[in-house]
Amino acid sequence: MLPYPNISPEIVKIGPLSIRWYGLMYLIGFICSYLIVKREIKRRGLRVERDFLENLYFYLIFGLLLGARIGYVVFYNLPYFTKHPLEVLAIWHGGMSFHGGLIGVIVAAWLFTKAKKFDFFTITDMLVITAPIGLGLGRIGNFINGELYGRVTDVPWAMIFPEGGPLPRHPSQLYEAALEGALLFVILWILKDKFSRSGIVSSLFLIFYGIFRFFIEFFREPDPQIGYIFRIFTMGQILCTIMILSGCLLFIYRIKR
Repeated sequence: MLPYPNISPEIVKIGPLSIRWYGLMYLIGFICSYLIVKREIKRRGLRVERDFLENLYFYLIFGLLLGARIGYVVFYNLPYFTKHPLEVLAIWHGGMSFHGGLIGVIVAAWLFTKAKKFDFFTITDMLVITAPIGLGLGRIGNFINGELYGRVTDVPWAMIFPEGGPLPRHPSQLYEAALEGALLFVILWILKDKFSRSGIVSSLFLIFYGIFRFFIEFFREPDPQIGYIFRIFTMGQILCTIMILSGCLLFIYRIKR
């Protein structure tokens, strides 16, 4: 068993305000995404307005936050929020869904590209290349926070998380950082110039992320308010199955066009 490093979630605290590792990870992720997409636009010779990227990322961040919160409410705890509707606004209590955030980003990107008369899939193909950076860093932030830990296990690298009880557990956040972050980034970066039609790379992101997340969910502790569905699957796996199927349909659609 390995000792949990027990790093303070707060980097700096001044009075009631604090800078936390989790927030910093996502900030770094967005900065990296912005710089890579800017590079790709220049490399591909795409003509855009001067403030195109700044406006795009405003849409994306808003869509991500709104979608992630609504997704958590709908997918993971709807009965509770139906009884306590004001708690929907209490995002400082935690509760964000990746799949909801993904839907929010897709809607935001679609609205933005429609307004700018720009090809939707050209934008999403560039964005999904950068998504694993934020995802991987975000999972490291989860690990530092000691949240979203894995199931009880006796593997040599198991850890006892402060909020996970006295039994050792899988550090599933690090599994996700490795697969959904580092490995997925390498795969998409290698494939980004292999297809002439837009939308293919976007479909591969949906497929590969869905597969990696579905696999890791077998090591991750399910949400206590939901538990297991059909006694074996988690809500994350159900949503990932839909994600994989959507990716396959998108791949076929874009190949045939």
